[in-house]
Amino acid sequence: MTTLFPSVLPKFHPSLNVSLVGIGTRNFQTKITIHSFQSKIIQKKITNTTKQGIRSSRERIFKALDDFLCKFIIFSTSLSPHVDPKHELSGNFYPVEELPPTICEVVEGSLPPTLEGGAYIQNGPNPQFIPRGPYYIADGDGMLHSIKFSGGDKAIFCSRFVKTHKYVMERDLGYPFFPNPVAYFISNSLCFILLSGARVIIGGKINPFTTGIGTANTNGDIITIGRHDFHSSSDNDLFLNMTAHPKVDADTGEAFAFRYNVIPPFLTFFRIDPNGRKQKDVSIFSIKGVTSYMHDFAVMKRFAVFLDAQLVIDPLGIMRGKKIIRVDLENTPRLGVIPRYATDDSEMYWTDVPGLNTMHVINAWEEGNKIVMVVTNILPVENLLERRNSTHLSLEKITIDTKTKEVVRCIVSTRSIDFGAINPKYAGKKNRYLYAATIENYPKMVGVVKLDLSLCEEYSGDSAVVASRIYGAGCYGSEPMFVAREANNPTAEEDDGYLLVYVHDENTQESKFIVMNAMSPSLEVVAAVKLPGRVPHGFHTTFVSQVDNLIP
Repeated sequence: MTTLFPSVLPKFHPSLNVSLVGIGTRNFQTKITIHSFQSKIIQKKITNTTKQGIRSSRERIFKALDDFLCKFIIFSTSLSPHVDPKHELSGNFYPVEELPPTICEVVEGSLPPTLEGGAYIQNGPNPQFIPRGPYYIADGDGMLHSIKFSGGDKAIFCSRFVKTHKYVMERDLGYPFFPNPVAYFISNSLCFILLSGARVIIGGKINPFTTGIGTANTNGDIITIGRHDFHSSSDNDLFLNMTAHPKVDADTGEAFAFRYNVIPPFLTFFRIDPNGRKQKDVSIFSIKGVTSYMHDFAVMKRFAVFLDAQLVIDPLGIMRGKKIIRVDLENTPRLGVIPRYATDDSEMYWTDVPGLNTMHVINAWEEGNKIVMVVTNILPVENLLERRNSTHLSLEKITIDTKTKEVVRCIVSTRSIDFGAINPKYAGKKNRYLYAATIENYPKMVGVVKLDLSLCEEYSGDSAVVASRIYGAGCYGSEPMFVAREANNPTAEEDDGYLLVYVHDENTQESKFIVMNAMSPSLEVVAAVKLPGRVPHGFHTTFVSQVDNLIP
């Protein structure tokens, strides 16, 4: 299924953190990033846009026309840094090529037995070709970085593209053909949008109704399998997109997701049953005007909660001189609560929450008549698109009284943190501990912190931070993932386990896989694996256990 923004991994499932779990078939949707090293060789390969392909006369004619348009429209246009590929793909954001499964060396400590048979996977954008026009960090082809554990200190690392229709078509043509939608829409350049239209009409290559353009399905060894239709009986569902953060209820086996659109209904909520079959859509018509960019949401036992925020998508805005994707400070953010098994939006209500622009929902649960959510809030939201490096992400605990509709907010930490993780056993249930990446120049992750939510009931500050680790100057990590030391032990402490991350050292140009003791006050490193390839900055991660039957 397709999605406008890069796939990310679901937070409510013990095995996945990507676009969606393929329940029943046990495949998962994702748009993920994997990277190898040797930059000089890679650069030569990646920037070579005259590979094979361009076989037919029609393709040759179109390529000549496309080159002409790029020369006089794209290359003659000055790009702002936030959409300039030279800026967005600098340093460790630079893409890498695929790396086949390669044996790794454990250089410190030993790997915990609980990892055996599993794999830690990170996603990211990683464009196949250097873009010939505007590019934003949320664009790209999608690559996965996977380290697989086979017992003892045996670990195998590999990086692979997700083979979407876009990837395959551009690979065969030998040059970038599809537009980078996020960059085009936030730069608001009409010439870029017209060029995209010309590529569709003249090239005749983009047919999303039959091939899709976005995320793809892979198996546990990150080999692309194909598109997943969730056994839908409707042909129309093949073109419908979905959120990057679906939620899976481990107790019932159901998945919940949503999609947003630029035409009414702007928001649609749906469920996938335990057999992997998509159920009837619930259209939500109570959002008026323009659609909000909704990246994440919350699902509890009785309710689902959506955020109508200030980051909007308005295609008609270009006619009024406004950017298609922009921040609208005149909008007041609000939370929408709807019954989990609603058949329509008649019971949905909205509550204003000024200043709340949620990036991620780390966990959510119910306490009597109250809904409790732990989320990251973008501050200030107007910096997110063009001044991303100065964005601060505040961690908040939000309580909604379902009787009075009153909302209470508590700041869990004053540090800039995002990409949170919990013990997956507590997903959708009240938990005490969470782990998150410390952010510097978003989305660079300079360390990891452990927070105790029980310490933020009355004090709004930073007292909830009970452990932390900074990777060091020039070192940046991935989203932490918690793995229990004894996953099947019902009496185990909530924080009895390990934190998994990738860390790239820009000084030595080496990447490592790091395992930390989650109970340690210093998050002590218990194992380190030197990786045979570079892992660029990415987005989300997941740990797929042997029990999930995704690893052969």
